[in-house]
Amino acid sequence: MSRGAEARIDLGALRANLSAARAAAPRSRVMAVVKSDGYGHGLVPVAGALAESADAFAVTDFSEAEALRAAGLRHRIVLLQGPYTVEDLHRAAAGNLELVIHSQWQVAALVENRLPSPVTVWIKVDSGMHRLGFEPESVQSVWRQLTETSSVRADIGFLTHLACADDRDDSATRRQLEVFEAACGGLPGPRSAANSAGVLGWPASHYEWVRPGVMLYGASPFVDGHAGPDLQPAMALEGRVVAVRHLRAGDPVGYGATWRCPVDMPVGIVSLGYGDGYPRHAPSGTPVEVAEVRVPLVGRISMDMLAVDLRGLSVSVREGDQAVAWGGKVRPEEVAKAAGTIAYELFCRTPPRPQRRYVEPGGG
Repeated sequence: MSRGAEARIDLGALRANLSAARAAAPRSRVMAVVKSDGYGHGLVPVAGALAESADAFAVTDFSEAEALRAAGLRHRIVLLQGPYTVEDLHRAAAGNLELVIHSQWQVAALVENRLPSPVTVWIKVDSGMHRLGFEPESVQSVWRQLTETSSVRADIGFLTHLACADDRDDSATRRQLEVFEAACGGLPGPRSAANSAGVLGWPASHYEWVRPGVMLYGASPFVDGHAGPDLQPAMALEGRVVAVRHLRAGDPVGYGATWRCPVDMPVGIVSLGYGDGYPRHAPSGTPVEVAEVRVPLVGRISMDMLAVDLRGLSVSVREGDQAVAWGGKVRPEEVAKAAGTIAYELFCRTPPRPQRRYVEPGGG
């Protein structure tokens, strides 16, 4: 029996989630966000699975963009943080890559440097998140500077990011959209504001382009965990039961003896730990799927193992049975909430050790 720890990636689920984004924003084009190695699912396989349906891809930096080009993808590719150096402008021109411009030095670099071919740019507007972007009152001036240089194509876009869209009761999103629209008022060009939460919860944010991210991977973008359409988790972090222990009342389980058996009971030891990306601070009671049944985690997480309570099951659990940390009967949002984090982090922190296995629907 192998250790069996792997991250199974369902390519069909990725496509179904993209279809859900299109259904939620039917008049918008879709810029699929595949940054951070496809949210830990694998950059090139994820983009390949979405290639027929996505209108564009959004990445963080040139290494991601150039990996997509090397894989043969000819879609529009947008670098969300734009260029970091003047040399990056030439890389963007050579690779037909689009740049988000958020700083005055980037504008100056485009004005002062002649490129072999013009690039498409998106002006980032700081509508209230106060991370990257131009102050709203400077957007018109930035647009005029960019229209006057031969290094920039005429179809300049406008982009902003929503800070509180994950809370559908927070009025900050409406205020951000008002600021964004005022900043771009009267200027031609496509707009983009909606992240996954905007796609599903804020129709006014859809504009010409939406940028779904975490919803593509099957997790809810909302603080309440409810997504609306049925999103299908694309990743199942799987291991095996490596031992079934029959312990006595009072026996401690795991490091620090933080959990003790309340009665004589069976405890399953599963081949997943924080070395496989399972959050170390997940508390006892966090659900784990074992032999297709939800059972509670007990004790501290080890690097290579975790323990589960096997009391009262209608099925017999044996060594070698499958265990699923998230992606089956346990949604990633549940594990993330229990561990005091978000599903984004679970995905992005899944390391290479649990080997990725890519499957199509029905592929097992």
